[in-house]
Amino acid sequence: MALRRWVGRAIGLDVHRDFCVVAICEDGKVRSAGRVPSTPEGLGLLAESLLPTDRVALEVTGSCWEVARILEPVVDRVIVVSPDDTGISSARAKTDKLDSRTLASLLWKGELDAVWVPDERCRILRRRLARREQLMRARTRSKNEIQAVLQRRLQAKPPFADLFGVKGRQWLAGLELPVEERESVDAGLRQIAFLDAEVAAVDRLVAQQALAWPEIRRLMTVSGVNLICAASFLAAIGEPSRFLTSRKLVAYLGLDPKVRQSGEAPARSGRISKRGSANARWALVEAAWSVVKQPGPLRAFYERTRGRRGHGKAIVATARKLTVLFWCMLTRGEDYAHQRPALTKKKQRQLELTAGAPARTKQAAGIWSTNRAILHAERALAEQAEVSYKRMVTDQKAGRPSRKVGASATPERA
Repeated sequence: MALRRWVGRAIGLDVHRDFCVVAICEDGKVRSAGRVPSTPEGLGLLAESLLPTDRVALEVTGSCWEVARILEPVVDRVIVVSPDDTGISSARAKTDKLDSRTLASLLWKGELDAVWVPDERCRILRRRLARREQLMRARTRSKNEIQAVLQRRLQAKPPFADLFGVKGRQWLAGLELPVEERESVDAGLRQIAFLDAEVAAVDRLVAQQALAWPEIRRLMTVSGVNLICAASFLAAIGEPSRFLTSRKLVAYLGLDPKVRQSGEAPARSGRISKRGSANARWALVEAAWSVVKQPGPLRAFYERTRGRRGHGKAIVATARKLTVLFWCMLTRGEDYAHQRPALTKKKQRQLELTAGAPARTKQAAGIWSTNRAILHAERALAEQAEVSYKRMVTDQKAGRPSRKVGASATPERA
């Protein structure tokens, strides 16, 4: 939200790892105020020199939230802005002093749009998911190193689907390899075992947080949506009610197409903008891959879009449709209308087990076969919903007036 012109002092901070450059704008006149160390002590001294009527602006950096936390109690407001919205990065002359002066001037004029500040719960979830992503990348790198060893030694494909499962690791341990290659494989397996334990520990923390977050469990009622997708989505957007429409949320996550129009030429839409959280966008696309494998209206939408635009664009369109669906579910406080209750119950139980709940020691006879029968019956209902969606789309197309004229006009062809 853009701010109006401020009548008090506007403070601009250009934050670096070791120091912050300060500028002050008062009555439209900007002056530099030197540097302060980027330490709790240095920022504490800066806070003591500020007035309760001051406002402070700084750009998003790795330490901006801690700086804002220290300064917020002593000033009127701390505004954290996106670097893309200030125009500083594209300026002809760019120095720390000029950057701080620009921030102070824009803040005094009321031309800065503040980014949304996540609450403590959302901030903790973001850090946990970011740590999980780093662990996953490190584990993938170790697996690729082992695959490279097999390729160098001209080894055939392993007889197992999962090379790093129990049988796959036994197969790797029994391979005859040179000493240096054996050392690489053994080191990689030790790293993978360690990273598996770390990922499981983070998953347990995320699951424990999800049990106390009803919105995450609500998103998991959609078939194909798991814990990480739901948690990544909510960690990125925070409070869903701050988006007035689903289109604003789609644009916030960068799933809206770019539009180009000039003069009398018609508007053209291109690739998606890819603004906002890349992790949330990745989680939605990954969820779309799983959703389209489950029967239901979303799979029917994907198949209809794939027939016109191809597979890649259909998956992205499904991710966008999933975003709109999530917004509707969260703002209305409703679960997914076409959910499969038995599958949802299974995912909820898996969530509890991941969070550390004790496993059941013994179940009554016949429960497993009964659950399988329920799953098959619910899948049949989901397939009926998919057929109903296709019929609705066909009826809508048939009811539209034809725009084509002339003797050669045929349906869908000119």
